[in-house]
Amino acid sequence: MGKHRLALLAAAFAAATFAGPASSQAIKLPPTLTFTAYDTGSSGFNIAVAVGKMYKDKHGTDVRVLPAGNDVARLAPLKGGRAQASYMGIGVYFAQEGMFEFGAREWGPQALRLILAANDCNAVSLGVAKDTGVKQIKDLKGKRIGMVVGSPALNQNALGVIAFAGLTKADVKLVEFSSYGAMWKGIVNNEADAAIASTISAQPKEVETSPRGLLFPPAPSTDKAGWARIHKISPYYAPHMATCGIGLSPEKPVELPNYPYPIFTAYTSQSPDLVYAMTKSMIDNYAAYKDSAPGAAGLELKRQLLKWALPYHDGAVKAFKEAGVWKPDIEAHQQGLVKRQAVLASAWDGFAKANPPGDKDAFYKAWQTVRAAALRKAGLDVIFE
Repeated sequence: MGKHRLALLAAAFAAATFAGPASSQAIKLPPTLTFTAYDTGSSGFNIAVAVGKMYKDKHGTDVRVLPAGNDVARLAPLKGGRAQASYMGIGVYFAQEGMFEFGAREWGPQALRLILAANDCNAVSLGVAKDTGVKQIKDLKGKRIGMVVGSPALNQNALGVIAFAGLTKADVKLVEFSSYGAMWKGIVNNEADAAIASTISAQPKEVETSPRGLLFPPAPSTDKAGWARIHKISPYYAPHMATCGIGLSPEKPVELPNYPYPIFTAYTSQSPDLVYAMTKSMIDNYAAYKDSAPGAAGLELKRQLLKWALPYHDGAVKAFKEAGVWKPDIEAHQQGLVKRQAVLASAWDGFAKANPPGDKDAFYKAWQTVRAAALRKAGLDVIFE
């Protein structure tokens, strides 16, 4: 799929640059790398910083991490060739699918590939202020749920979690914020009652230590009907026994919805040699960064979900094959995902050439019809309808 033009970014990104001595290694990385991530203080940003420091220490590579408040802003520098990879949330899945903000004329389905993703003791679910009296997800009826403009990942996750209790957006009050950080400040300031986050992010910790307090209500896997409702909206979620973060411990685990986060991602077009070097370094030097940020331990090779929702980059696959973990069933799954991306790309290209509506909403609706038809014709799940 061809690249679209990069839209002008509305604000400059802050940058984190790592210093440290270089050392000679067989793995060759360029002098500088640029990644994007969630806002400063998020667990995704902190993990990006930890891996960046390892690259500097081991390879002499200076890494800049650009914090961005929504999925579009995280991917735009990659799309425009100004960054090599991103520590994404589940927005990477919506980008692949051409859904929500990525169903706009300037985006469409994105040819993205996984590198590594963190699967740790934490989870990504709805944190709720304790002063609301909420104990279970069903208690969120009528409460104020934070939404972030331009961030389908956060927003769809929130709707997926409340669906566990049979709630829809009509049953709650949606409150929009400009960024992930602003949303959590909104909870501190009593402008919202609940929002999506990793249980180990810094922003929810601020709410926990505020007069409001914070908890993560459970979503037990034994509630099959509840999980079926989640999967209709957020098919990438899975039950996870979380043991770290706010209100959690190995002694007091809580079963929560979860997916890998952060998800280290690059475009298919990114150099396989570069992605291979980044991946191999992360595998070989795992001990150097695993304890440097909460959640970084989840990047361990043995914790990778090699049969997940997006295909892996060819460079990462090479590293996995060398490590002996890439098996025939995984390759078959990979090829199925590659086929899905090809079907979506072909559908988008055909749609773009067929004089689609100029109105934004009409354009999106027409694209959804074309997308669904193409997936059905290829014998693939539509997921979003």
